[in-house]
Amino acid sequence: MSRGTGAGYDRHITIFSPEGRLYQVEYAFKAVKAAGITSIGVRGKDSVCVVTQKKVPDKLLDRTSVSHLFPITKFIGLLATGMTADARSLVQHARNEAAEFKFKMGYEVPVDYLAKRLADKSQVYTQHAYMRPLGVAAMLIGIDDELGPQLYKCDPAGHFVGYKATSSGLKEQEAVNFLEKKMKNDPKLTYDETVQTAITALQSILLEDFKPTEIEVGVVSQDDTNFRVLSTTEIDHHLTAISERD
Repeated sequence: MSRGTGAGYDRHITIFSPEGRLYQVEYAFKAVKAAGITSIGVRGKDSVCVVTQKKVPDKLLDRTSVSHLFPITKFIGLLATGMTADARSLVQHARNEAAEFKFKMGYEVPVDYLAKRLADKSQVYTQHAYMRPLGVAAMLIGIDDELGPQLYKCDPAGHFVGYKATSSGLKEQEAVNFLEKKMKNDPKLTYDETVQTAITALQSILLEDFKPTEIEVGVVSQDDTNFRVLSTTEIDHHLTAISERD
């Protein structure tokens, strides 16, 4: 696998190429897109919503056992895009961090702190050869007592940052362009508008109308600070509202 001046620099994770690139880390970003799934996160004035495709690769699989949404604590949810096996490892680590934080401090872990801890873990894996980077991008959502709704994204390189709206996966850039137009004037979205904006974004960039069983929606709101995954009936209600509006 020759790549000119970059030849051989993808053999070991801690070696920079002459152009200053880390090929192994770039491959991890490609692994996120290779899963063939697009995810969207949108933050409203009093709620946060994440939406992703639900693809069941085998007809014999039980649909209920396939999910990219994971509760980390009662109040924080994680949406993983990329390699599901790597996602489970990341989720386990996030749950351990959250439990340890609550045990030591006596209160629930803030979303931004948890995002930082996950990013720290990912970044260490880009320095050492004993483990490859995780091929997964994670969105964390929750409600902060002082700051309100929170949406954070961590990538395989260990970068984490808060967003008003974001995307990860196959058509990430198209989704970001769509969301930039939608969130241009920083609209104060209600709960319903937040959920429907996220679903509309996914439908627009993938150019298809979803059935309720084809997407997963995770929400947290100030009225109900518990993280929960919407049922197919609730998703159907939002899909109907979107189609009637259009």
